[in-house]
Formats: sequence, structure tokens, C-alpha cells
Amino acid sequence: MKTAVAFLCGLAMMASTVSAHADSDKTKIAGRLNDAAAVIQQIMATPDKAIPTSILAGASCVVVVPSYKKAAFVVGGQYGQGVATCRTARGWSAPVCVQMAGGSFGFQIGGQATDLVMVAMNDQGLQDMLKNKFKLGADAAASAGPVGRNAAAGTDWKLNAEFLTYSRSKGLFAGINLDGTVVSQNADDTRVLYGANIPFETILKGNQATPEEARTFVRTVAHYFVRARANR
Repeated sequence: MKTAVAFLCGLAMMASTVSAHADSDKTKIAGRLNDAAAVIQQIMATPDKAIPTSILAGASCVVVVPSYKKAAFVVGGQYGQGVATCRTARGWSAPVCVQMAGGSFGFQIGGQATDLVMVAMNDQGLQDMLKNKFKLGADAAASAGPVGRNAAAGTDWKLNAEFLTYSRSKGLFAGINLDGTVVSQNADDTRVLYGANIPFETILKGNQATPEEARTFVRTVAHYFVRARANR
């Protein structure tokens, strides 16, 4: 009898520990979503130094990686966790969790954190987002994105780029070359966010309701990207 009671108590403690761990992970993901919304808001607060309206209006997906980590001494590396949403016939989709990793871009000593924004500009960019993993510059064409109201004029990004890439560090927002960076699905965090193993395609094509933790992020993207399409 005592053995059975002890066994049941042990199961209860394990269940409690697993539940607490899941709650902690979901809180972390919710924080990442809120940080991603803040990145978009802060970038777009100054239109003359933000993502051009023509790009916002034509975007098919948006990826935001708050505080992309870089650490290096001559040879560097980066790694970051982010979230992505795609445009659908019913509005912007619920988000999925992604991760980005790659070699060093530029000479650097020390470590710093940078916010990254990646904009998919066509259906091929959307198809890349549905893959388990792809590399910018190899599997998907990417270019440093133009900045400002009229910055897109005279460029060939519409013809060549599946993705436009941006960075923001210490208040400076600019296009950045992310060739060699690998973008992959974070299935574990996506499962924590939705409570089930829902395929990325189901979510990004708009067939999954947006969870409460993600509503601010999706609304923020919709606010700027839908307004851009209406004003173009």
C-alpha cells in the first residue's frame, strides 16, 4: 500500500514539474513574441528610416529575430530565436517559431545583440518558409533591404530577391547581408506555443487560430503591412 502511494505521489510530482516547465517555456516564447512586436513598432516609428512602403505592401512573410546574438574574436558566429507570420487570404497567419544560425558577417571583436527582420517578397519566399531548413544565398536569394520612403527606387530587388534582410543595433536600422545564414523551423517551441505538433504549413497558410500570446505580434505586423498596401 505504501509503495503504491509513494508511486502515485511520484507521478504527481513529475506531472507538476513537467507542467511548470511547459509554463516557463510558454512564458519565454510569449516574451519573444512581444519583443518581436516591439521591434516592428520601433523600426516603423520613423518612416523616413523604416522599411519602404512598397516593400511592406508586397511582403508575403515576415520573420523577426529579437536580440540575434553575435560573439567572436576574428572568427564569429551567430544564433537567434525568432517568430514568423505570412500573409493569407484571411489576413496575417498565426506565427511559428524559427531559428537562425550562421557564420560571422563582417569583422568583429566582442559580443553584441542585434535585432533582425527578414521579409519574404514573393511566393518562392513563402515556399522556402515552409521548408524544414534553408540557407540564405544558397537555397534562397537574399539581399540587404533598402531603407526609407523612397529607398526602393531604382533598385532591382523586385526581380532578384526572395528575401530582403535588415538589422537594427543601437538604434541604427539598415539592410544587411545574411548570406550563409541558415533559417530552420523550431518545432519544439511551436509545439509549446500551440500545445500540439501542428505542421508549419497549416499555421502559415492561415489554418490555425492565433493564440492569445501571439495576438499583439500579429496585429502589429498587420497594422503596418496592411496600411502600406492600402496607401500604395
